[in-house]
Amino acid sequence: MDLKGKTVLITGASSGIGEACARRFAGAGANLVLGARQYVRLCGLADQLEKAHGIQAVAVQTDVSREEDCRLFVEQARSTFGGIDVLVNNAGISMRALFQDLDLAVLHQVMNVNFWGAVYCTKYALPSLVARRGSVVGVSSIAGYKGLPGRTGYSASKFAMQGFMESLRIEHLHTGLHVMVACPGFTASNIRNTALVADGSLQGSSSMEEGRMMTADEVAGLILRGVRQRRRDLIITGQGRLTVFMSRFFPKLTDRLVYKHFTKEKDPLIK
Repeated sequence: MDLKGKTVLITGASSGIGEACARRFAGAGANLVLGARQYVRLCGLADQLEKAHGIQAVAVQTDVSREEDCRLFVEQARSTFGGIDVLVNNAGISMRALFQDLDLAVLHQVMNVNFWGAVYCTKYALPSLVARRGSVVGVSSIAGYKGLPGRTGYSASKFAMQGFMESLRIEHLHTGLHVMVACPGFTASNIRNTALVADGSLQGSSSMEEGRMMTADEVAGLILRGVRQRRRDLIITGQGRLTVFMSRFFPKLTDRLVYKHFTKEKDPLIK
């Protein structure tokens, strides 16, 4: 897929994997519509990418947990560029708390962003994507294949997103719509710093060793290649592929290994 002159929508584009995707797609010559809550930062990124790559980039302040924000985000893309070729549902938040300690409002918040945000944006972009035989991408996680301790809400939201995307793919098996689920493993980004703890406040710092993780730019490069090749599923890290394989064929052993892995966090929730 030649992305030069195509219109690409990216949610959660002000930082992390979303920002890295914006840079990668701009480098490929795509025009961008960038959505995030941090509008000032988003405008700066759009201006920077226009100057660096000679493309058009539009910043739209968007809280994907709000359906009307998602509708306006997609409408801005249609009114500016006439249609949509790629939608990258990247916006997401994480959480870290044992379920027994968790305020249920945290689960609602995580589901509203990670699952409903993808549903809302896809719903409004779908007619244009189908008309152009475009691509819809869900940035999920290995947590969408394997439930992780202390991340009940996060894992649930990613399982839900993947089920939604798989159903959508089958519904559009003969329309030309490309549906890709991208599942990074642990990626160095600010998602753990802004993870919600039991009472809904921000964690403030990462519970893991970020220096050993794949960078957001590396993940974005693989997502770009996956869109070009119209891949179906993208399990990005070797650790992720091993986890999915082990979970399928050796589920009890995998449970024990995952448990052991999370006892090594900073200030672990399980011991």
